[in-house]
Amino acid sequence: MNTASHPEKGSTAFVILISCVATIGGFLFGFDSGVINGTVDGLQTAFDADSFGTGFSVSSMLLGCAVGAFFAGRLADTYGRRTLLIVAAIFFIVSAWGSGIATSTTEFVFYRILGGLAVGAGPDLWGRSPGRCSRL
Repeated sequence: MNTASHPEKGSTAFVILISCVATIGGFLFGFDSGVINGTVDGLQTAFDADSFGTGFSVSSMLLGCAVGAFFAGRLADTYGRRTLLIVAAIFFIVSAWGSGIATSTTEFVFYRILGGLAVGAGPDLWGRSPGRCSRL
């Protein structure tokens, strides 16, 4: 029996799981952009920021996205995609935690940029199609 035309049930379930995780990741990228827009008034009040500071706080993640996307491919070639995925996951966790405990605009922007690095690097690391997950 040719295993290429009849994949094992376990590998099919794994591919479906990875596909679901990748789909949720794409959803969360857009979700974050929408959710942060709803917190503008709260950020301005919490950090006593002017309009520029609040706008920069909200948009700072996009700076990290640009840098993360720019360097992800080269770093993945050097250190491997799996290693960079683990680093990106750590960045996501630290960014979420830090954004929640930030006591100043500067801290908040730092953690947003850190999360942006992971968001920007993500698509280059996990690939744009579920079929690439077999190469991890």
